[in-house]
Amino acid sequence: MTKTLTIFTPTYNRAYCLDKCYKSLIRQSNQDFLWLIIDDGSTDNTKELVQSWINDGKIAIQYQYQKNQGMHGAHNGAYRIMESPLNVCIDSDDAMADNAVDIILEAWKTIENKPEFAGIVGLDADESGKLIGTRIPEHVKATTLYDINNTLGVKGDKKLVYRTDVVKKYPLYPIFEGERFVPLGYLYQLIDQDYKLLPLNEVLCVVEYMPDGSSLNMSKQYRRHPKGFAFSRKSRMELSPSLKVKFKNAIHYVSCALFTKNWKFLQESPKKLITFLAIPFGIVLNIYIRLNTRDGM
Repeated sequence: MTKTLTIFTPTYNRAYCLDKCYKSLIRQSNQDFLWLIIDDGSTDNTKELVQSWINDGKIAIQYQYQKNQGMHGAHNGAYRIMESPLNVCIDSDDAMADNAVDIILEAWKTIENKPEFAGIVGLDADESGKLIGTRIPEHVKATTLYDINNTLGVKGDKKLVYRTDVVKKYPLYPIFEGERFVPLGYLYQLIDQDYKLLPLNEVLCVVEYMPDGSSLNMSKQYRRHPKGFAFSRKSRMELSPSLKVKFKNAIHYVSCALFTKNWKFLQESPKKLITFLAIPFGIVLNIYIRLNTRDGM
């Protein structure tokens, strides 16, 4: 029987911390979920560890191994095979908040028959219980991730729960040869164009920013995967309603083009005038990133 919620976890050599997520899932009061683990090419004992949990039979688990493609490639792998009505990503170093599944499924009942909603947006907290950022204004009954980040004054990461059939309507993240990172916001921005999210001021995820996590290594990610970042910046330039946001992304797009030596970047830009005006700022940003990522590259 298909579960209502798929909780998917991309993982790469994270066997040492994956048990925190597992323990949070076996504590859930509502077990109407499948834990889908996308092993993105791990060389540690992840497979054996997960198999021991499957053998224990405490929760429903599906394990899928794939060649290493990076976080966005792991999301692609999950989206290809998941079948449940809802899905949420819980990273390998994070945990589900107690009763989060029950909270999600109760909220789902209120929008299940409202096709204008792509899903639910909830809160993250750290291990001490402190919110990451700020709450969503209580008067807001429907929103987008863009509005949360740009017009409502809300700060900090939020947890997204999407309808699986909505996610499957959109293109998968592109895979660039030699790179393993495309910002996940690309898909979320596409969804924002067509749907709303139900805001939920409940903590759904307990996060920990690990030293080897992508969140704390963004400058290095930026330099190592400039094609992926350039792709994302072009999309944001094209889709954002804000001139300020378009210009900011044009600056980053120019910087990415310098890393890849793509001298056709102006020709390929969806906003050529804004990109032209951003060139001096993009050069400065590129120099700044080079200077701050020389060690360890």
